[in-house]
Amino acid sequence: MLSTGLPQGAVPKLERPGPLRDRVYEALLELITTRALQPGQHLVESELAGHLGVSRQPVREALQRLNTEGWVDLRPAQGAFVHEPTEEEADQLLTVRTLLEAEAARLAAANAGSAGISALEALCAEGEQAVEADDVDAAVALNARFHTKIMDLAGNAVLAELAAQVDRRVRWYYTPVARRRGHQSWIEHRELIAAIADRDEQRATRLMREHTEHTRRSYHARPRS
Repeated sequence: MLSTGLPQGAVPKLERPGPLRDRVYEALLELITTRALQPGQHLVESELAGHLGVSRQPVREALQRLNTEGWVDLRPAQGAFVHEPTEEEADQLLTVRTLLEAEAARLAAANAGSAGISALEALCAEGEQAVEADDVDAAVALNARFHTKIMDLAGNAVLAELAAQVDRRVRWYYTPVARRRGHQSWIEHRELIAAIADRDEQRATRLMREHTEHTRRSYHARPRS
């Protein structure tokens, strides 16, 4: 275990292209999103710089950007800490997610072709395998890919742009309930695929609304550490 509480292997490798501050930002955001860095955890610039193999300056710049975006809290005389979302913050975001995803499901049912349906089925099969293997990280990533694919099939660029703005926060909130949702989440995904394949816009909308509502309720009912 690293001194900042990062599991071995959790630190992503920084890709070469792009400004260093942007690559450090993306690495830290991924660590926060996946909860390798936990809400409330103290973020020490020198330790993070050491783990990422960079100087402290790009880490400082990344933390300032993350603070502006609400991922990190900078406290005078104390330093940086991973933001701890309130129940109200989570509720507001997951409610907006329901609105976006329900419309995406409706449009996907109207527009998806056989190739799109096959892609959803393949992602669902991978997700079910991840749940069987109790691979929470893979299940969370595949859940995000599944919902992104439905958004792609919806064919509405503005809707997709809005969904992308909340996608990472949805992953952040979904991670602590992924194991709890487990098989049931993917059963609901199968039902969604069937509705989309049947071109039943009303059923797809209802199922997606119920599906995202289940996640919202699971988040609020999660055990508190």
